Amino acid sequence: MNILITGSSGFIGSGLIDFFLDSGHQVTAVDAVSSFHKVGNKAFQFIQADTTEPGQWQEAVRIADTVINLAGINIFHLWTKKYKQKIYASRILTTRNIVNALPDDKILTLISASAAGYYGNSGDEILSEDNGAGGDFLARVCIDWEKEALLARQKGSRVVCARFGVVLGKNGGALLKMIPAYRFFVGGPLGNGRQWFPWIHIDDLVGAVSFVMENENLEGPVNFCSPNQVRNNDFSKTLGKVLNRPAFFRTPAFLLRLAAGELGGLLLNSQRAVPSKLTKSGYTFTYPHLFEALKASIK
Repeated sequence: MNILITGSSGFIGSGLIDFFLDSGHQVTAVDAVSSFHKVGNKAFQFIQADTTEPGQWQEAVRIADTVINLAGINIFHLWTKKYKQKIYASRILTTRNIVNALPDDKILTLISASAAGYYGNSGDEILSEDNGAGGDFLARVCIDWEKEALLARQKGSRVVCARFGVVLGKNGGALLKMIPAYRFFVGGPLGNGRQWFPWIHIDDLVGAVSFVMENENLEGPVNFCSPNQVRNNDFSKTLGKVLNRPAFFRTPAFLLRLAAGELGGLLLNSQRAVPSKLTKSGYTFTYPHLFEALKASIK
């Protein structure tokens, strides 16, 4: 199979590329970075391009069997007005350019990233894919992001909007930013710690993407998160236990908002997302429980 991945240089993209190359697929990666670690593999092609702009890179979209769209600048940055515009444009414009490049005479699968942030701050409500969207900035980005992807249906493509939880794994993802605080004995919950923390191990994210590719009955929004979600308090305690560190250093909500502004408020959102479509379709999680997922990520 010929697989194209945009936004391919990040933690998720790298994991997917390794998996698909090991599985014998042809992989084309498109990213704005100037080099890529898999260059030299005969089954791998790298295209350097700004995917927010139309260009020659779109030719690779036309010959792909599956397109996995991960493009979007990192949200973990001070949200100035200008940076928020970049967050929005990097996702919406890339997705629009992908859909515009899709052929009319070929049925393919488009798996386009979204986020559990789609649901906004939802308290203790259990969130399946049928739940409505939130109203904050990230939720509005996800709404428009998914709308752009779903336009590919008009060309006959199967579209999956992958609502990712927080991705855990070795040498990258969220833990790369979290672990140093625990190592220096200043790790702990955010705010009151009662907010639900939607997480997924990178092995399950990769496995679920492969599962979705093979199961044509799966389409529309799909929650990519563990079936056993935890509150931020419990996540902090478990991470401290795995690292053999305390987890009592609580960051007050007001301080988080003061330091990180609108992004700080976002980190306090509660999303009790569950992978209803994946589990109903028969996907079996390798790491359904947090303790084992963290041990595998940190050992």
